[in-house]
Amino acid sequence: MKKVILLGALLFAIGISAQSSCSDLMATVKSEGYGSTYYSYDSDAISKVTFYEVSDDNYNKYYFAIVQFTGSFKEYIYQVGPRTKSNYSYNYRTSAGKAFWKYVQPYNKNLNCAPNL
Repeated sequence: MKKVILLGALLFAIGISAQSSCSDLMATVKSEGYGSTYYSYDSDAISKVTFYEVSDDNYNKYYFAIVQFTGSFKEYIYQVGPRTKSNYSYNYRTSAGKAFWKYVQPYNKNLNCAPNL
C-alpha cells in the first residue's frame, strides 16, 4: 500500500511529486481508501459526496471528501476532519447544499484542489 503523509497543509502520496495534479491525488485516495457515497438526486448544487478514510503505514488516518457538483459534474477533493462524514450524513437529506457549505466547504484551503465558491 502506498504511504500517505501530511506535510504542512499539503498531502503527498509516495510516488506523487509536489507538481502532481489534484486529479492524481484524487485517484490515489480512491484506490487507497474505501468510499461511502451520499447521493443527492434532487439537489440543485450537489450530485454526490463520497467520503474516504486513508491510513498510512503508521496507522495515522486521513479523511477526504470527493464532491461532485450538479452543474458541472466535475469532482473535487477536500481533506476534511474525522467527524465531517457523520455530520454531513445526518444533514444532507434536508439540504445537500447546506450540509456541504456547513461541513465540507470550510476545508476548502487544506489541499487547494477545490473551487473557491
